[in-house]
Amino acid sequence: MLTYLVIIPILIAVSLYLFPSSKVVRFIVILTQASLVLYAVFLFSATRETDIITGIGNFNSVLGILLKVDSLSSVFIVLTTFVFFIATIYSFNENNDKLFWFLLFIWEGLLLGVFLTCDLFNIFVLIEVATVCVSILIMFHRGNRSMYDGMIYLMINVVVIQFFLFGIGYVYKLTGTLDMNRAAAALENINRSSQILPYALIMTAVSLKCAFIPLSSWLPKAHGTPGAPSSVSAILSGLHIKSGVYLFIRVQDIFSSVAMPEFFLAIGIITGIIGFLNALAQTDIKLILAYHTISQIGLIVIGLNISDTYTFTGGLYHIINHTFFKSALFLSAGMIAHIYGTRDINKIRGVFRRSPLIGAVTVMAVFGITGAPLFNGSISKYFIVSGANWLVTGAIIIINLGTIISFIKYSAILFGTAQEDAVKETKNIKIDKFQQAAILILGMLCFLGGIFGEDFIRLLFNMNVSVDTAGYLEKVGLFAGSGIAGYFIYKYYVKTSVLLKRLYHAQISFRAMCVYIGVFFALILISSFTFSMPLYRVLFS
Repeated sequence: MLTYLVIIPILIAVSLYLFPSSKVVRFIVILTQASLVLYAVFLFSATRETDIITGIGNFNSVLGILLKVDSLSSVFIVLTTFVFFIATIYSFNENNDKLFWFLLFIWEGLLLGVFLTCDLFNIFVLIEVATVCVSILIMFHRGNRSMYDGMIYLMINVVVIQFFLFGIGYVYKLTGTLDMNRAAAALENINRSSQILPYALIMTAVSLKCAFIPLSSWLPKAHGTPGAPSSVSAILSGLHIKSGVYLFIRVQDIFSSVAMPEFFLAIGIITGIIGFLNALAQTDIKLILAYHTISQIGLIVIGLNISDTYTFTGGLYHIINHTFFKSALFLSAGMIAHIYGTRDINKIRGVFRRSPLIGAVTVMAVFGITGAPLFNGSISKYFIVSGANWLVTGAIIIINLGTIISFIKYSAILFGTAQEDAVKETKNIKIDKFQQAAILILGMLCFLGGIFGEDFIRLLFNMNVSVDTAGYLEKVGLFAGSGIAGYFIYKYYVKTSVLLKRLYHAQISFRAMCVYIGVFFALILISSFTFSMPLYRVLFS
């Protein structure tokens, strides 16, 4: 029964309060998470042959609620259970608070529900409750900054989810159903102009969930806040934001006659570039990683909006790769911040000397995100570029160059000698074995995802793809050239850039965020009404 995937995490979350011993609680947590991973893998293998559908309430008509696992959602379900399992291993000795485990399991059940349900109103409810859970986890340590960041996250999501609610209400008015598959079939026979308003409403909410520019200012506050446990930051950046990407794919399918891939291709390019520029301006290691989440989401959206099978597959595979290398980076950053007592990149040096394992995992994750040869990011980026025209290819090269420059800056923490007067004494700080195991698994996946990239794509997406040796060697040369150029740009421009200093001090208020939501909604609405998008088609197709 598919309902077990949602119900079991919630039941476990509640039952943890029945056990007084923290050891028993942690044993149950690990056992449950491992069981969920196994069940998710079973569902994944079953959907290779056919979709799995479960009805709730024994209704066969539009009154019923269907849970469905298909070839796409099964990948997200496996990814969700795996990331939560890794987060559980990482937090095994770090957190004994039952509230933490309670919220973590509730959060997992809600995300699984999003990937399972076919009902648009269910998605609304699940997202709303997940927002509350995430807000509490962001504010978990109750620091002033964390409380502010958590409240901003909560309020901006409460505002934007109303767009989603109004949109699905309009869909129900047009089609008489909230089931995504039935709604998509019904909308094919409805006039295009009638679909534009609900499409704009729903896509505005989904775009904020994906952190598209200019709707991304909430993300660094949520992902980089000091008070959230590192495992929470890793799940937020590596997994939670993918629920928005998943909804983006589904909504584009529902509104196939109104969908604007050229528009969102342009948004993806802008998001990728603005994301890395903001990352370059930061000195907090978690904020650097948070802004690069925005940049990499832009790259994913580029892949998903080019009408080429290889490119779309590359976008899907980059979702998986981003989960692995970004989770590894956030978890290792949490360990580094604990060891050094600071998140200031200028005060952290000698990570390799202090902990060779953390240094090695950081290097593997950096190679992954920058698209270094033999690592997972190189494969997904290779396929994303394969179907792009010269303009989009140029934009992707710029985005990857910005990523390389950022992580040349970030990699400075691996070498040198720390300023002992500015950081904690690191010699007596023990490095948790469970945390080392968690990041090592993720680091190895960054490497294996590159070596066996074609096999992983074939397994996950049932796509027979192949890497052309000459094309891949060309990409290797491009990466080497970008690395050299990135080093000199960082050395002679980034360190003294006035623009980046202004970006560092730039702050967007809650009121401005709300204005941006309205502007983005109007932009989608106007584009849908007035454009046959000839300009977009010339530039991006």
